[in-house]
Amino acid sequence: MTTPAPSATDLNARPLRRFASILPIAAWLPAYRRESLARDAIAGVTLAAYGIPVSLAYASLAGLPPHHGSYCYLAGGLGYALFGTSRQLAVGPTSAIAMLVGATIAGMAEGDPARWAAIAALAALLVAALGAIAWLLRLSGLVSFIGETILVGFKAGAALTIAATQLPKLFGVPGGGDHFFERVWLLAGQLGQTNGVVLTIGLASLALLVLGDKFLPGRPVAIAVVALATLAVALGDLAQHGVATVGSIPSGLPDLTWPSLRAKDVDGAVPLAAACFLLAYVEGISAARAIAEKRGYAIDPRQELLALGAANLATAFTQGFPVAGGLSQSAVNDKAGARTPLALVFASATIAACLLFLTSLLRDLPMVVLAAIVLLAVRGLIDLARLRRLFRVSRFEFGVAMVALFGVLLLGILKGVLLAVVVSLLMLLAAAARPNVAFLGRIPGSRRYSDLARHPDNEQVPGVLIFRVEAAILYFNAEHVRNVVWAKIERTDALRLVVCDLSNAPRVDVSGAAMLGKLQADLAARGVHLRLVEAHARIRDLLRAEGLEHQVGYFGRHVSVDAVIEEFEATRGPTKPPGPS
Repeated sequence: MTTPAPSATDLNARPLRRFASILPIAAWLPAYRRESLARDAIAGVTLAAYGIPVSLAYASLAGLPPHHGSYCYLAGGLGYALFGTSRQLAVGPTSAIAMLVGATIAGMAEGDPARWAAIAALAALLVAALGAIAWLLRLSGLVSFIGETILVGFKAGAALTIAATQLPKLFGVPGGGDHFFERVWLLAGQLGQTNGVVLTIGLASLALLVLGDKFLPGRPVAIAVVALATLAVALGDLAQHGVATVGSIPSGLPDLTWPSLRAKDVDGAVPLAAACFLLAYVEGISAARAIAEKRGYAIDPRQELLALGAANLATAFTQGFPVAGGLSQSAVNDKAGARTPLALVFASATIAACLLFLTSLLRDLPMVVLAAIVLLAVRGLIDLARLRRLFRVSRFEFGVAMVALFGVLLLGILKGVLLAVVVSLLMLLAAAARPNVAFLGRIPGSRRYSDLARHPDNEQVPGVLIFRVEAAILYFNAEHVRNVVWAKIERTDALRLVVCDLSNAPRVDVSGAAMLGKLQADLAARGVHLRLVEAHARIRDLLRAEGLEHQVGYFGRHVSVDAVIEEFEATRGPTKPPGPS
């Protein structure tokens, strides 16, 4: 039966579908429903009300003037709305990335605020480039290389590090220090200099934020706290009591400019961008997936790479710093009723209006309020329940989480991110280098076989050792597999037959095949026969090419553990293996 030729309509539709896959807005905007407009508009305004104080706080965390944080929300959301596949993901600055940017650029900017801002914009541009490269190379699976265990520890360490930078602002003291423990030590020595007025404003703001988070979840409580604190400082003339304020914020929209620095001009810019990109993608894809599962639709992980690149490209040209999709801001957007990415456009429009007309109202905003906003935000990064569960379930994985946590505290966020990546890769290599080798017995009353260690009631077949390698057999783990099997062989009396079950081995390379060949030769010298069973097709092809079938006998797809054992029990002794068919 021949396949019908595609119609002219199908041929014309293919470029449109391809274009829509790269630019999702081309698919959802023409099908936009009018009844969604009001919900998206309300969600956008709500998101802007939430995002303005948060962006000001995160900009100070990044070491930049507060309005640069607003630029991130303004441009990043527009870039994501064009290319993103999540309907509710909100893109803007996040606490971990802001802290990473601030802590890292501090050693690059040489005390020059203009250079600081230029490096931040350059980092965003490099994140955009990495997103585009990862999209082209289809590297969306890279998120799998950082396990949840590592992230739990990393996030907790990042939260404590961020908190250590904000607590001096809460107490109205200078603070200082280059890493967590030094900051805590200096803060402890400065507590006697606490400014009571600053502490009162900070604690009051923190209490209102906590109460709002508990009783009004998803509501822009922070904007109300900002308004109240600003009003209190202005009316009470509290600046004379040592209350530091944001000061004058330039009105107007950011100029569209190319970052004035290049990667080769800044030592360390590429590692900073790589760490920001990794954090941004992990955080964004996690938030997008969580909301998509709740709302019953799917996202495209590969397309999210391009969307992340577009959001950071827009931010780089508007004097911002690297952005990501955050879970807290996305939850606000979702709970406010967002139906499509058009909510991000409404949020950007609202922020633009505020930058044009309302910046003068923020002149008396206390810096301690921004510190309180950051402290509340990072609280969610410490997942004590997850850490307790790891401690209960797996001490090893709990230890790995602690390595990531203390790596951040001791080395800083940038090196902590890189340490987390290295530890993740080492965990993968360690697991692959020492795969589990299960020794099998017959399930009572059946002709099936399973792990003797887990099921001691299984029946051992006299004179037979059956093992199953539960991983690929490759050059770096083949020797481990052989050592485990040979140790068991040495402890088995009157051995006549060894059966290797390859059903759980997705791959065997040349070194793995050579190991099996040597195992067969060593067993043959003892008068013991080796049989291979249930290998996958490509593995059978490789083993045949290496000559294994002539040594151990036929191992085609019809040969199973039970068939080999049945043959052995029928003969009760080694027989000449059947030839290949």
